[in-house]
Amino acid sequence: MSQTTAPAHRLADWDGDRLLGLADEHATPLYVLDLDRVRANYRRFAEAFPDAHVMYAAKAHTGRAVLETLLEAGADIECAAAGELKRAVEAGADPNALQYTAVNPPGRDLDYAVDLAAEHPGLTITGGAADTFDRLAERGYDGRVALRVNPGIGTGHHEKVATGKDAKFGVPTDRVSGMAADLRDRFEFVGVHAHVGSGVLREDLDDHMEAISQIADLARTAAGGHGLDFVDIGGGFGVPYRPEEDALDMDEVARRVRRAVGDLPGRLKLEPGRYVVADAECLLTRVNTVKEAPASTVVGVDASLATLVRPAMFDSYHHIRNLSAPDRSREPVSVGGPCCTSADIFCTDRPVARPERGDLLAVGTAGAYGYELANQFHSQPRPAEVALDGSEERVVRRRETLSDVTRLEQ
Repeated sequence: MSQTTAPAHRLADWDGDRLLGLADEHATPLYVLDLDRVRANYRRFAEAFPDAHVMYAAKAHTGRAVLETLLEAGADIECAAAGELKRAVEAGADPNALQYTAVNPPGRDLDYAVDLAAEHPGLTITGGAADTFDRLAERGYDGRVALRVNPGIGTGHHEKVATGKDAKFGVPTDRVSGMAADLRDRFEFVGVHAHVGSGVLREDLDDHMEAISQIADLARTAAGGHGLDFVDIGGGFGVPYRPEEDALDMDEVARRVRRAVGDLPGRLKLEPGRYVVADAECLLTRVNTVKEAPASTVVGVDASLATLVRPAMFDSYHHIRNLSAPDRSREPVSVGGPCCTSADIFCTDRPVARPERGDLLAVGTAGAYGYELANQFHSQPRPAEVALDGSEERVVRRRETLSDVTRLEQ
């Protein structure tokens, strides 16, 4: 099997004994990050697109350990906020190689990006509204810019991530030519950008390729006979969250992308995020309550929607495994956390090896938008995160304390 068609990293592939030991040592809830898997996922993607410029979309997971690992592997970083720019620089990224994709950017974010570009003129700022470019010009900026376009087609696992058809993102097709001409007059116009959705698997590929083809057409329109440094088609390629789902064959995906884009006025650029980190992390949580209810067995755990919000926000599926007793008989259970809302649920009536109080459960494919969306709802401290790097392991984020929860209050 080639590196580009390597199988997905399933929850069953994690070393259960090692995870049990980590939970005993570091307590729960606990995020466990596999840096070897991060490297392998990036390498597989980059090898499928050897002639393209591959940037990691930092918003999927901005942890220092992830950014440092990917920079060492040769990735550049795409950022969607000033905080992500700062994280990337502190992790060792060359600011001249960064791309900042501004979506309705606060003034302080533009200030930070413009100040950074003043010292590092290779930084590229992407905008999807005339107002954004006017605000850049008002700050004296005349450097590298890219235009985000909206192809009118959205793809992905949920309507909330189908950005390609959301008016919030990018310039409508009928304004691309005029906007591009204006940018060429006022800035160093270097590229066209779009991102149409996230979590794309096999059943979504046809729509995704149609959207990519339209992005390529818009890029040729924007170029207007001039050259561009790049045409950025974003990321969006997904990983299987359910055990029965197949992983993408990135060789096949790359062939279809090349057919969809045709001849471009600049170098192809892609921004995988989820693909790189999603299956490289799992969440460990301890059972504290088992309650027999009329409709099902309710299993209470110490993780919550404050720890992993994707099931509540996107109705997302995350595979759950009972590490303490994987061979125990399976029965339908509903697993939820300690938050006072019915949205705080990880699964409903799902067959799991029957949990008992004290058992350790693993929640799979938690690396993308897992810790990144962790919060302090109900004044819950955010969990610790441990990184595995071969046989080594280290705490890369300590567990918050109750004092940390109130630390910023005056």
